[in-house]
Amino acid sequence: MFGGTLRPSAAVLVAAGLLAGCAEGAVRVPAPAADAAAARLCEGLRLPESVAGQKRRDTDPDSALTAAWGKPAIALRCGVPRPAALRPESQLQTINGLDWFGLPADRPVTWTAVGRQAYVEVTVPARYAPPGDVLIELGDAITSTVPPRPEGEL
Repeated sequence: MFGGTLRPSAAVLVAAGLLAGCAEGAVRVPAPAADAAAARLCEGLRLPESVAGQKRRDTDPDSALTAAWGKPAIALRCGVPRPAALRPESQLQTINGLDWFGLPADRPVTWTAVGRQAYVEVTVPARYAPPGDVLIELGDAITSTVPPRPEGEL
């Protein structure tokens, strides 16, 4: 999809942390360093108690900008930086009106909701394939809380 070499992104590091496994209890999901405007939007997300039939879990560190469900964990981070590989010509998946940019080079796949005033990253382990089902379940919370960027802005 893209030329050149991709350096490990925060998404890959989150995925590696999730795969490293946490004992029962809180899931390690690094909180993003969101700016004040993105943090306000992210704190307003009303996320479901279950995703893909999996119950919500605590995250470590505890943050209003992160969430997790199931084992292995589906992880959400709100207020992440714009994906470095995202370009105007990037291939996006539109699901229920929300555009997602995926980095499927490694498992689990990490998707970032783009075209919104805050970027929302969701890491979906292969166990929950197809990932679109998870993105559908989380999409309403994102679109109802995080306003779109001006038309044409990713």
